[in-house]
Amino acid sequence: MFWKFDLHNSSQIEKLLEKEDVTLQELLDEDDVLQECKAQNQRLLLFLTRDSSMLELLNLITHEPPADREERLRYKYANVACELLTCDVSLINDKVGGDESLMNTLYSFLEQKSALNPLLASFFSKAFGNLITRKTEQVIGFLKNKEDFIGQVLKHLDTSAMMDLVLRLISSVEPVCLRQEVLTWLNEERLIQRLIELIHPHSDGETQSNASQTLCDIIRLSRDQASLLQETSETTDPLLTALELQQNVEALLKNMFEGEKSEVCIVNGTQVLLARLETRRPGVEQVIDPCSQGLEKSYTVNNSILMGIQPHLKHFHHLLLNPPKKCVMLTTMGVLEEPFGNTRLHASRLMAALLYTRAPRIHLELCQLNMINLLLDLFFKFSWNNFLHIQVEHCVSAILNQTTPNGKTHDSPDQIQLETQDTQNSEKTDMFTCCGMIKHLLKDCRLVQRILDAWEENDKTQEAGGMRKGYMGHLTRIANTVVQNAEREQEQTQIAQLIKGKLPEEYKARWEQFVNETLTETNKKNTADLVFSDYQIQQMTANFVDQFGLNDDEFGDHDGRISATFDRITEIKFNLVDEGASSAIFETRTKERIRPFDDAEEEEDIWEDKEINYATQVKARKERGGWWLSQTSGYVHSSHSPGWIASFEDDFSCRDFTSIAMDTGSSVWGSSTAQLSETEEKGWATFTDFQPFCCSDAGPRCSSPKVSPLPAYTIYIYTHTHTHT
Repeated sequence: MFWKFDLHNSSQIEKLLEKEDVTLQELLDEDDVLQECKAQNQRLLLFLTRDSSMLELLNLITHEPPADREERLRYKYANVACELLTCDVSLINDKVGGDESLMNTLYSFLEQKSALNPLLASFFSKAFGNLITRKTEQVIGFLKNKEDFIGQVLKHLDTSAMMDLVLRLISSVEPVCLRQEVLTWLNEERLIQRLIELIHPHSDGETQSNASQTLCDIIRLSRDQASLLQETSETTDPLLTALELQQNVEALLKNMFEGEKSEVCIVNGTQVLLARLETRRPGVEQVIDPCSQGLEKSYTVNNSILMGIQPHLKHFHHLLLNPPKKCVMLTTMGVLEEPFGNTRLHASRLMAALLYTRAPRIHLELCQLNMINLLLDLFFKFSWNNFLHIQVEHCVSAILNQTTPNGKTHDSPDQIQLETQDTQNSEKTDMFTCCGMIKHLLKDCRLVQRILDAWEENDKTQEAGGMRKGYMGHLTRIANTVVQNAEREQEQTQIAQLIKGKLPEEYKARWEQFVNETLTETNKKNTADLVFSDYQIQQMTANFVDQFGLNDDEFGDHDGRISATFDRITEIKFNLVDEGASSAIFETRTKERIRPFDDAEEEEDIWEDKEINYATQVKARKERGGWWLSQTSGYVHSSHSPGWIASFEDDFSCRDFTSIAMDTGSSVWGSSTAQLSETEEKGWATFTDFQPFCCSDAGPRCSSPKVSPLPAYTIYIYTHTHTHT
C-alpha cells in the first residue's frame, strides 16, 4: 500500500519560514504558497499579516513593476499577491479591512492622475471588491469619508475594472438595510446623472461604452432585486427611480442628437433606453427566458420614459433616412455599396420595443412620422440583413397583436408582455392603438401588397437561376402572423375587413390563392420533421440533461449476471424475407453442417503449463474449428468432417510457396493415386503426387544456389464452423 512508504514531502514553505531572514519574495516564488495560505498554515498567515508584509503585498498590486524585468515574469508577484489578498482568509481580510493605513495605501491607486494600468486595475478592483463583500460596514464607512469617491472611479471609467467596482457596490452589499443605505448614498452622489454625462460625443469610445454598460447593468440588477423583495419590502430603488425620471431620459437623448453627432454616442445611448424598455431577459427566439419564468408580474415601463422619448422620435426617423456614412463593404454576397450599419439597427430595435409598449401617444407619433413604412422599405432594400428583418418582424407582430378595448389580446409566440403606466389613456386613444395602427399597417403601408409582390419577385428570380432572397424566411413568418391574427379575431374582424374591403380586387384573388396554396405549401415544407428535431428545438431547462440521451440505469449492473447486458438482444426484432429456393438450400446445408457441442469431452486447460515440443503432433480442440499442424511425413488422421489438406514432403525444395488443394466435391483435381489405409476414414485427400507450384521440369526457380529441404508439414483446416445454439 502507498501508506507503507513515507512519500509525503514537507512543504518548502515550512523550510523557508524557519529562516530568520526569509523575504516575502522568496515565499511568492513558491508554487504552493497560495495552497498553503488557503489551508490556513498558521506560520505562513502570521508572516503575511505582518504590517510590513501586508504593505508590500498592497504595493505589488498598486504600483508598476520594474521595467527591466522579463515581460512574462513582470506581473508574476502582483498576480500572486492579488490571489493571496482575495483567497477569503479571515485573518487577511480583518487585517486589511481593519487598518486604515493599509486601506489608504490601497485607495491611493484611484488617486492617480494618469491612466490606470488595466492589469493592475483589475487586481485593485478584485481586492477592493473582496473587502466590500467581506468587510462591508468598515469599507463603506471608509469610502463615505473619502472626498468624491465616485468622481475618482468615474475618472478612470475607460478601464472596465472600474465598472466592475461600481457594480460590486450595488450587488454585493448585505443585508438589505445596508444595501438600501448604500444605494441612497450613491444616488446622493448623483451616480446616474454622472454616468449619463459620460455618454457624450466628447468622451472617448471606451468611456462611453463602459458608462452605457454600467447603466444597463444597474437597471437589470436593481430590477431583479426589486422583484425578489417586492413582497417583503416596500422601499424603492433610488437608482432605478433616477433612471426613470423624464429629465434624465431627455438629458441622455440630448447628448445623443444635439450638437455634434457621434455614432458611438447614439448606439450606447440607445442601449440604455432599450434596457429600460425591456421587460424580460432576452432568450432564445420564441422562448421565454427561464430566469424570468418564476416572476408573476411583468416589469412595467414608466410613462415618464415614454414622454422623454416621444419628442426625439423625429431624430430617429432622420437617422434611418440619413445614417452616418459607411465605407463600401466586401461581403460573401458581393460588394455592399451602402451598409445598413449598427446605428440604424439600434434605431430599429428601439422602434420595435416602443411598439410593444402599447402607448397610444407613441403609436400615434410613429404613424405620423410614417416610421413603419420606412422600416418596411429598409426590410426589402437590405435583403441580406437578417438582424434588420427580425426587428421589422417584431414591429409587425406588435401591431397585429394589439389589445382590444374589450380586453381581448391577439397573442403570438413573439409577443412581449408590457405594461405602461399612462393615466391619461382614454377609450378613444385605446381605439386608435387597436384600430389605427392596424389600419395604418395594412392600408397606408400596404403590407399585404408588399408580401405578394416580394414573393412573386423572388419566384421570378429563382426561376431565372438567381438566389432566393434573404428575407424570405421572415416574410413567411410575417404572412403567417397576418393570417393567424385574422383568423383569431372573434368580435372584431378589422384585419379581415381591411383585407376584403380596402385591398384592390387584383390583390384579393392573389392573396386568397397565396394563403390557400403557396403559403400552405411553404409551411408544410418548413414544418417537416428533421432528424433529432425534438432535441434541436427543446428548451434548455434545468431537467434538460435528465431528458436527453441515455438513462443512468442503462449503465448499471442490473441483476449482476455477466449475460444480463446481452439479454436485451432478444428484444431486437428482425424481419426476415423468405427468398424461396435460396432459403431452403440454406436451411438444408445448415442442418448438414451444424453439429452440437460435445459437452462430455474434457476441456483443455489453456492456462496449464505445457512443454513445447515441435517434434510431436499438436492436437487442436475439435469443437472450436481451426487448423492442425504436425511434423509428419504421413497423413493427419481425424474422425470428423471433411476438410482440406496441404502436404509438404521431405523432398520439397522451395521455401516460397506451398501446395494447396481443396475438396470442393468436384473432379477438378482428378483421382488420387494415394491409397487410404484401413484405419483412415473417408473424406481425406492426399496430394503427395503434386509438384510444388514454384517448381517446374527445369528445377526450382529459386535464387539460392542450394535450397535446403523442408520437413513435411500437414495443415488441416475445417471447412465449416460450429454454431453455439
